[in-house]
Amino acid sequence: MTVAATLAEIAREAGVSAPTVSKVLNGRTDVAPATREKVEALLRRHGYQRRRGHQSAQLLELVFHELESSWAMEVIRGVENVVREEGLSVVLSESSGRLSLGQSWMEGVLARRPTGVVLVLSGLDRDQQAQLTSRKIPFVVMDPAGDPGQDVPAVGATNWHGGLAATRHLLELGHQRIGVIAGPSRMMCSRARVDGYRAALETAGVVYDPELVREGDFHHEAGYSAGLELLRLPDRPTAVFTGNDLQALGLYEAAREQGLRIPEELSVVGFDDLPLARWVGPPLTTVRQPLTEMAEVATRMVIDLARGNRPSTLRVDLATSLVERSSTAPFRPGR
Repeated sequence: MTVAATLAEIAREAGVSAPTVSKVLNGRTDVAPATREKVEALLRRHGYQRRRGHQSAQLLELVFHELESSWAMEVIRGVENVVREEGLSVVLSESSGRLSLGQSWMEGVLARRPTGVVLVLSGLDRDQQAQLTSRKIPFVVMDPAGDPGQDVPAVGATNWHGGLAATRHLLELGHQRIGVIAGPSRMMCSRARVDGYRAALETAGVVYDPELVREGDFHHEAGYSAGLELLRLPDRPTAVFTGNDLQALGLYEAAREQGLRIPEELSVVGFDDLPLARWVGPPLTTVRQPLTEMAEVATRMVIDLARGNRPSTLRVDLATSLVERSSTAPFRPGR
């Protein structure tokens, strides 16, 4: 059998009818799991792709690993900016905190047959990628949690540079006991921010102290609990870089509980520059991650792929930048 296998040939090799193969292609649930697995394996082996005559629904599938907070709203705003111009609608789904997606989600996507899929932090395994490819449903990963692979279109930000800029800012203010409340170590963006933090310390001749490093989960509660641990140290940090703005708010709460004033007794730098960073007291110095622009780029990329246009590069990283506000101040000895 050649690579350009027909549905009839795949059905014959699988020992099923052509309508059964069609059901698998269309994400129908009335197929036995063992049969579905056998047919999917043959589709992948023979590189089957749906003919271009197939009509996609005028939908864009937007998938979050967690659909909460103003972080997600910034992403949704960017996607909406593009799909509104293109006459598409958006379907939102969530993987309930998991960084991988189950087969039930895949069946829903195959049944909806969207124009394309944008995955935020979540990823696809090789089998899922092959299923979408065989149905001519393009996908792009935004802010990938891990390495999406060289052949997977992805849009991110310069996380390492952001961590470097945040820490360098604190060093220039005279701080040397600089703590960090990172995000989950399994996420590539979080690890890159901490690597930037370490690089800034090392180039300034400041010894990296693991006692000043805590791992959070990008939520307010983690910033609060990790912040209390850092602020209760005998030789506490005079400044803290948090992996995102929500954790910075948790640190604000911990500082108030410990009777520490920001920025007089503790300088804080966040990451993301969500709208709330301007509204808290004091307004938060943070690293701007261009979430809306990232979402716009990812959406345009997946629509271009759906039109058969391959981008010149499959990996795009947009620049981060430090936004100075009132939560940081020069270090004062004898605090």
